[in-house]
Amino acid sequence: MRLVRVGIIGLGLMGTRYVKYFEEGKVDGATLTAVVTSRKEQRDWVNETFNNNVDVYKNLDELIASGKVDAIIVATPHYHHPAAAIQAFQAGYHVLIEKPAGVYTKQVREMNETALKSGKVFGIMYNQRTNPLYMKLRDIIQSGELGEIYRTNWTVSNWFRTQSYYDAVSWRSSWNTDGGGVLMNQSPHQLDLWQWTTGMIPKRIRAFCHFGKYHNIEVEDDVTAYVEYENGATGVFITSTGEAPGTNRYEISGTQGKIVIENNKLSFWRLRESTYEFNERYKDGGFSKPECWECEIPIQGEAKDGHLEVIVDWIDSIRNRTPLLSPGEEGMKGLMMANAMLLSTWTDNWVELPIDEDLFYEYLIKKIKSSEQKE
Repeated sequence: MRLVRVGIIGLGLMGTRYVKYFEEGKVDGATLTAVVTSRKEQRDWVNETFNNNVDVYKNLDELIASGKVDAIIVATPHYHHPAAAIQAFQAGYHVLIEKPAGVYTKQVREMNETALKSGKVFGIMYNQRTNPLYMKLRDIIQSGELGEIYRTNWTVSNWFRTQSYYDAVSWRSSWNTDGGGVLMNQSPHQLDLWQWTTGMIPKRIRAFCHFGKYHNIEVEDDVTAYVEYENGATGVFITSTGEAPGTNRYEISGTQGKIVIENNKLSFWRLRESTYEFNERYKDGGFSKPECWECEIPIQGEAKDGHLEVIVDWIDSIRNRTPLLSPGEEGMKGLMMANAMLLSTWTDNWVELPIDEDLFYEYLIKKIKSSEQKE
């Protein structure tokens, strides 16, 4: 099969990084043939880098009309992901979008439905799914070695950001241009891994989001959420951009023990018999508990450049129809949890999943209308 011709929309931090992958010949089976950017300095940079062998367009309409690509990477700000993907699918192109899938699930649902109808390969940049640490965790849980899960706790507060970080880029930190804060920008990977590794989506969420707690911003920079699952399990998710040095600790407890990921290490406190079995067997009273072995689980391989791995995986799926590690449709799952956390805070109440998409959108529009960032 001939090389997949790829176009990239948006040359910000990530889009520029993806251009360099192609420049350096790191994407097997594909070639960069076009980019879309409205900024002249970026267009000049692409022309200079590729000796005018990559077409440069000012908007997506021009790119689609050109017929110069087979697949499109969407690396624009969050709000534009679904609209650009929908337009690309309707024109017959394969699509890879940056995370998050979008800002609100109502818009993302339309994108997913259009992707399904198109029959094209749809991926999302959940690059942490390539990390051997989380791949091993998912394997252990799916194999049943942890037993039935009854608690998940993830504190990821090592996202410290300065005020200058928010001030440096105009679209960050407002409802109108960013659509959220730490839940939209920093934590989409953890929200995805939370459900991907466990295979569980909460049935309801009660959250407390704090807006501009540590920074002069209008969106959330500190979140604590409590969740309940269908099987009776519970969970807590904490994230913040105001703490230093912060913590990144993911703990999952089950009937066969507990697993902790922290400091790039996976430890398994494994019970020789399940808590259910021990409770049934033990009749002597007192404070006895099942025998437990602390195991440091070996991880095969080291974490590589996950962004590159996702792109290569997407290209391979286009060429060979191999299953995607990170299907685009799954972007809905983490986004719905993020939307539910915001909606729970705004309504000061529990939110059932799937959420009331119209109600969330109604609240979001109110926030957008009152936003101080209008561009």
